Amino acid sequence: MLKIQKGYIRISMIKEMDNFEINEVMDIWLETNIVAHGFMPKQYWLDNYDTVKKHYMPIAKTFIYKEDAVVKAFISIIDNAFIGALFVAKDYQGQGIGLKLIDYCKSLYSSLELAVYTENINAVNFYKYCGFVITSEQLNEDSGYKEYLMAWSKKEP
Repeated sequence: MLKIQKGYIRISMIKEMDNFEINEVMDIWLETNIVAHGFMPKQYWLDNYDTVKKHYMPIAKTFIYKEDAVVKAFISIIDNAFIGALFVAKDYQGQGIGLKLIDYCKSLYSSLELAVYTENINAVNFYKYCGFVITSEQLNEDSGYKEYLMAWSKKEP
């Protein structure tokens, strides 16, 4: 998409992540997790960084939002319907980028599911705004914190 802004053209796109973009994506993952989950120890995210990068990211289909050659956000889908991650870099939050990534995935999949920590109220409210509904609550076995399972599906015409 091209946008003319203050005399120059901004080029933004959503595309599948290329391998060379993994470090930018992981920087967003780490920084945003630490800020969004202030109720959890920072060390949890530091300890899981390599596992996510080496084991989770290779099995996920990750789409990035890139503008002017800068990765500003990403969404990762596993098993063709589960949102394993959606993060917008701190400096670009509140600009509708997360919604664009959700809408993009809604155009590709007929249903989507995700898990979100119950204490991450901003994320819970965002997903509700995007049409997701809470289907259950459970304890995340890895972290020990409660999370909601949420789901969205296309409405039949």
